[in-house]
Formats: sequence, structure tokens, C-alpha cells
Amino acid sequence: MTNSKRKQPTKPTNTTDAAAENKSPAADDEPCTTGTEEATDPEPSPTAQFFKLCFGHELQNFASLQSFTRWLQRPVDGAALGVFRMLYGAAMLIDIAEERGGGQLDVRYGEPHHCHFPLFNGMAALDYPLMGCVYLAMWLGAWGIMLGYRFRLSCLAFVTGYWYIFLLDKPAWNNHSYLFGLVGTLLLFTQAHSYCSLDSWLRPELRQPVPYWNYFLIKFQFFVLYMYAGLKKFSLEWLSGYAMSSLSQHWVFAPFRQLLDEELIDLLIIHWFTAFFDLSIAFFMTCEKTRLLVTPFMISFHLMNSRLFIIGMFPWVCLAEVPLFFSFDWPRRLSCLVKTMPAAKEEKKAPIGDEPGFKDQLRSCIIIFYCALQLFLPYSHFITKGYNNWTNGLYGYSWDMMVHSYDTVLTSIKVVDNDNQKVHHLNPYAFTEYDRWTKYADMAVQYAKCIEKNIREDMDQHPQNSPLTSSNISIYFDIWCAMNGRFQQRTFDPRVDLLKAPWSPFKRTPWSLPLLTELNHMRPKLKTIANEVLAWNNYSDVIFVADFPGLTLSNFIAPTLFNCSLTILEGNVRYKSAKDGEAFFLTAGKSIGLESNATHYVTTIGQKPASYLYTYVNKTMLEQDIVIDDVGQSKERSLLPLWKEFKQRLANYQQFLKHLANCLLYLLYDVPIPISIRERD
Repeated sequence: MTNSKRKQPTKPTNTTDAAAENKSPAADDEPCTTGTEEATDPEPSPTAQFFKLCFGHELQNFASLQSFTRWLQRPVDGAALGVFRMLYGAAMLIDIAEERGGGQLDVRYGEPHHCHFPLFNGMAALDYPLMGCVYLAMWLGAWGIMLGYRFRLSCLAFVTGYWYIFLLDKPAWNNHSYLFGLVGTLLLFTQAHSYCSLDSWLRPELRQPVPYWNYFLIKFQFFVLYMYAGLKKFSLEWLSGYAMSSLSQHWVFAPFRQLLDEELIDLLIIHWFTAFFDLSIAFFMTCEKTRLLVTPFMISFHLMNSRLFIIGMFPWVCLAEVPLFFSFDWPRRLSCLVKTMPAAKEEKKAPIGDEPGFKDQLRSCIIIFYCALQLFLPYSHFITKGYNNWTNGLYGYSWDMMVHSYDTVLTSIKVVDNDNQKVHHLNPYAFTEYDRWTKYADMAVQYAKCIEKNIREDMDQHPQNSPLTSSNISIYFDIWCAMNGRFQQRTFDPRVDLLKAPWSPFKRTPWSLPLLTELNHMRPKLKTIANEVLAWNNYSDVIFVADFPGLTLSNFIAPTLFNCSLTILEGNVRYKSAKDGEAFFLTAGKSIGLESNATHYVTTIGQKPASYLYTYVNKTMLEQDIVIDDVGQSKERSLLPLWKEFKQRLANYQQFLKHLANCLLYLLYDVPIPISIRERD
């Protein structure tokens, strides 16, 4: 601190940092600096200076509920918020037909045996024609949001249908799905229709400044999105570079390949830089001095994500919120309608000496509670222990985006007829298109009970065609999955009947097998072995397996595989072939050749898990590759298939509108609905 004091114009508490937060190089006349000019402010403390540097706001605004309320209530231009509203509505119009499943309405809701995974077990899907009405209301609501027509009613129609569909199927959850619902709900309480909307055109009195909290809530939501995504990535699991492997081969990283090899791109750019970017970008966008500098990085980041991942409208919604960090009136400046806006005049007319009333302070308390809830939920897993499996909590609201990647090699569902002890195997995806139930205990129980319900209904309707003699059945799941470059291992105990398995949202699930983190030290070795095996030829491959003591892996070697072998890495196993019945005890370092077109059994013995690997050559890949080379049918993949994506989305949207029309025709005129039935075994 220096000893000299500098003169500064005094501003009322409710307008102290509106210009600082939103000032752009062209925003010198930002209309948010009303007040007297004679008084002298004391020099801010180092803490206050640092706070303003990081968050763009004066620390004194948070000194009390009253000052916080004044700050939230100060009037600002609603132009930027209106543009965000339009872009969000447009994105949701596309999202409804895609990630919300509008293009597959008949398969999701017209198939009577389709299984849903609701958050609350009492929830159920409506009949297919009524679900079409839900989507229609949501679709009309998205149009109303974009156009700003009957804004409150449109928001209500959209978010009601959205949350219903969201809560109906947990396997469809993604972090951005949660984000879309929250943003739609927040818009419901704002005055985002005060600018560039049909409502403001029909009712000119709506063209007024909006309270700053309209901006604050939405910006806070995105702030949490970025910050928590970064916090989740600052873990050994992500920083070790195992989560997103082989992304460096994508064309978007071509410039980096001129300087770094693919392994360093995966580690330094994809993992380390992304962690730093997610954690810091919201702070840099909030800080006036760095905002313009980091905006190109923000835009490039989301454009790259739109090419790297199939994540629907998420990159585009994030791009739509970027301008919210700039001046409130930038759309007016851009359109050059007028230099001094009506909103600015209204803002100067706004009373600056009025103390916030009880209603205003109550609103501030609700906002504080909402913010605290959003900060708490991603770390609330110590309460909802039943949702903790290999990762903590329900996937989709923890902001742990891309932190975990899975590779599932085997999914087996065994249905046992308890009256005669006959075993029947069911197609794992007979009643659902999702696969997240293979990793989460709560969904596994729901799926098992849905399978039982479908089997009972089939037996009642077609008893002569049922392979089961009674409805007294047991259902067992045997699922093998690897997370972030680890061994393939079981997710659930295959000896537990899931129809009788205990599960509670507040208690740990005893039959959900833990991740074998004690084998993490072997991941570098696995990578080395995999590189060696893949270097044998273009058709060789390797699978790493770890199993728990007392459990047996039953593995059938397909006739299309040859040169197969089993090698033990750690622990002890008993190997037995189904053909000769002879058993062998194998310890670490031992290998044995495997016969094709035969089943063998590997039982882990001892007190600790065993780890081993299979190597093999795929004959089918070899033959298919030769045919392709001879015919010359190999084609280069398009780098930027925008036209192809557009045609796919257009076709999907046409299908969605067709479903809506079918539902309405059925409800109004009883016209039969053609339904696509999913094949199942």
C-alpha cells in the first residue's frame, strides 16, 4: 500500500461495479454509474482489491444482506440476457429431437416392454400418445422461449416436460442435461423477454431494465460448471492421463502434433491443460483485464469439443453464455440502433436511495440458498451412499465431465428358473438401449425388476411360448468393465440375486464390488504390454483381467480367434478346460495355451485378487482386411462432416415431427400409430 490517497468518485452501493464487471473496450458510456461525484472513497484493502480482480465485484457488496440485496437489485440493461434467451431456446429446439429422444419417441415410449430408470421409483412413463403431448408442450415452450412469446408460460411448459423426461431415465443423464434443466428453470424467474421478444413488441412497457440478479443466477450456474469441472479434474486419476486416451489422433490436434508426440498431447494438452482451463476460465472471463484475452480460448475450446465428442447442444449453449460476461448492452451497440438507450434512461431514473424491502431480502436469501445448494450437491455423496459405486454419486449432476472412461467387454444376464434350476441367458439390451445400468447398483436393481415384470407379463399373455415353467425366477448380472486403463473386473457380485438384493439410497451397497485400486500401480505395465502385443501384427490384441478371490471366470474362446494364451500377472488361479476337465494351478509368470471354440474356467484362489491377461489374433479381422485391400474400398474419413451431420439432424427432426403428428392423430381421430419395435432375444 502507498501512503498517498487518490480521489475517486463516490458511487452508491447498488451500482458500484456494474461497469467494472461488464465494461468492454467500446463500453465507456456504460449506463450504470449514477450518483454523486464529490465524495472520496477510502483506499480498498488488499483483500478487496484481490476479490475484485478475481470476481469483478466490490467486496463491500457482500458485507451484509442489505448491501448484497442492493447489488442484486440494481437495474441493468436486459439486452445481453435477451440474446442468450433466444440462443438457448434455439438450442433446446434441436436438443428435444436429439438427446431428449424426440426422434425415437416410438421406441422409447411405444414399446410396452421398454424399461425406464426413474430417480423416484413411483414415477412411470405415460402412454405413448400422451408422451407425445408432453414433447409437444416442451417443443412449443422452447419456441416460446426463443421468440419471447408468453415467456413465463413457455418456460413453465418447457421445464415441466424437461424435468419429467429427465427424472424418468437416469441412464440418459449427462452433466449438460442437468445444466439445461437448471438454466431453463432460472429463466422462468427472470425478465429475459424484455429485449428482442414478441412480448416486448406487443407490450412496450416490458422494455425496461432488469434487476442484476437475472444475470447473476445464470452466470453463477456456468461459473459452477467450469470451476467444479476443473476441481474434479485436479485429481490423480485425471492428471495421470488415463481418462481420455488416444484423443490426440483426432484432426483437431494436428497443429500440436508438429511439436509433441501423441502421448504428450494426451497428457499435457488433453489432461493437464484442460484441468487448468476448466478451473480458471470462469475467473478469467469475470476479470475485466483478462476477459478479451481468454475469449478466443473459450470459443476454441467449445468448438473443439463439438468435434471431439457427441454431446449435442452443450458446446453451443456454452458459447451462447460467453457474451453474458461482456457489457449488458452489447447487442444494442452491435446493432447501432441508438447510442443512448431507453433502458439507460430508465436506469438513471431508478431510485438509488431506497432501502431494499422484506420481499427483496427474501429473494436474496432464496438466491443464496440456491447457490449454496449447487455448491453442495456435487460433494453430497457422503449422504447418498447407495449411489456410490466405482465413482461417487449419481452421474450427471456432479460436474465430473469426462473424468472417467469405461470399456465393457462382457455383459451377461442369467435368468434361473428356480422350479427346475434351468438357466436361461437374456440379451442384455432386450428392454433398453442404455448401458449405464451396467455400472450403477441402483439402475441394476431397477433393470432386474423390470425384466422380471416383462417375463411375468409374457408368461401371462403367451404361456405356451415361454421357456420358463413358473414365475419363480432369479436374475444374476455378470458384467466385466474397465475404468481409466485398469483391468477388466466385475462391477457386481454375480452370485447375488438382484431381485432380492438389498439397496438403499443412504446405505452402501454390499453386492457392488469395489474398484481394485490396489492394482493401480500396474497400469504403466499394462500399457507397455499392450504396445508390445499390438506390435506383433495388425490383428493381435490383449485383454487384461482381474478377479476377486473365490470367483470363477467362464470364458468361451470363439473359433475366429487363434494363437490364444493365458498369462498370470499377480496372484494364484486354478485353470480348467471344459473339454478334458483337467485342472492346473497357475501362479504369477505362468502361461498356458488356449484352444479355440472351447470354454475354460479360471478360479481365483487365495486371499487376494488375481490379475492375468489374454492374448489372441482375430482371424475375422485378418480376412476382412484382406478383402478390403483387394477391392480397394477403403475411404478416408471426412475431417469436418458438417453437411452429413446437418442431414442426419434434419432427418431426425422430421422423424420427431412425424411422431408428434401420429400422437395427435391418434388422440383426436383414433388413427393407429405405426411403432418401431426393438428386436430382442
